[in-house]
Amino acid sequence: MKNRVKICQLACVLIATISLLSCTQDKGSEEVSRKDAALSVIYNRKSVRDFIKERPVSKEDIDAILKAAMSAPSGKDTRPWEFLVINDRETLDKMAAELPTAKMLANVPMAIVVCGDSVRSSYWYLDCSAATENILLAAEALDLGAVWTAAYPYADRMEIVINATELPANILPLVVIPIGYPKGQQTVKDKYDEKKIHYNKW
Repeated sequence: MKNRVKICQLACVLIATISLLSCTQDKGSEEVSRKDAALSVIYNRKSVRDFIKERPVSKEDIDAILKAAMSAPSGKDTRPWEFLVINDRETLDKMAAELPTAKMLANVPMAIVVCGDSVRSSYWYLDCSAATENILLAAEALDLGAVWTAAYPYADRMEIVINATELPANILPLVVIPIGYPKGQQTVKDKYDEKKIHYNKW
């Protein structure tokens, strides 16, 4: 009887140990998976300039992209960014015709204009750049294409965006980001360059 009890106790210990090891391995695998997934999105981000015009971006994906944008860091946590979602065909076509580096707006279902409140922060363009990068990464993660087209610091381009979107005087456009489903095969550039890495001293 005592032997049976001991065997049962030993079996319970073994089962608990195996379960613990299994949970630890699963957690470790999950952590590796998250790391690989995050780095994969960063490494595979690309500038997409050719889109499937007729395929809209879902509201769910737009919300996810904007949530990612607002997860960016900002100086003193001021969060001076404002985001203008444009899916009006007339506005997209107007900006495509007038902006020299955003002609692809004529063939995209939507765009996000990342703006900064110049009253809230004098370095709004830095914080909004961080938010812009998050938008580009989120688009990649969602199998969408996107590209950074600059408005700031070009006065003429900023004026075009301001006029097309009727922005208030204190809200300044940093970039216009066309977003949609990529058309055709897209390639990734390997930009890693060891010569640009320095430790401690130049």
